[in-house]
Amino acid sequence: MGLGELALLAVGLSMDAFAVSVCKGLAMKHATLKSELTCGIWFGGFQGLMPLIGYFLGTLFAEAIQTFDHWIAFGLLALIGVNMIREAFGDEECDTCGDADLSAKTMFVMAVATSIDALAVGVSLAMAGDVNIFAAVALIALVTFLLSAAGVRIGNIFGSRFEKKAQIAGGVILVLLGVKILLEHLGMIG
Repeated sequence: MGLGELALLAVGLSMDAFAVSVCKGLAMKHATLKSELTCGIWFGGFQGLMPLIGYFLGTLFAEAIQTFDHWIAFGLLALIGVNMIREAFGDEECDTCGDADLSAKTMFVMAVATSIDALAVGVSLAMAGDVNIFAAVALIALVTFLLSAAGVRIGNIFGSRFEKKAQIAGGVILVLLGVKILLEHLGMIG
């Protein structure tokens, strides 16, 4: 998986955290650098940690499922992507993301909730093979940190206009990456 594909994966994975950060910004009277950094660190840290855990779990079973691993990678990415798109069209409003509370307890719950998909993506990366997991994790964490920090500011300034579009874009990216992995393993693209 090349740098461009990893960057797209990082952006796709970060969209849930971005959407929650926008919600946090909406709930604040005035977004501060501290609030932006808090969201960025929590979300970026967990988005980096979860695929690493998933990757190592996936490598434990890689040999046993080598003949159909590309189908698993495709299925997981497609399922996550379609779910993100479905959630974007749901009736949930931004107030379900919580308020402006940035306490460790609240941020931990939010960070885990937005990074569960990244765990499954880590398993997919193990199945895809030829991935430098440490570079991928660093890129995912960095992109999520930057987008989450920016999301607080964007939510505080512009409102919720970008939340649904970001989730849809993230879902489409993940589905397309899953299709690419499947087509590569089937020998349809090089």
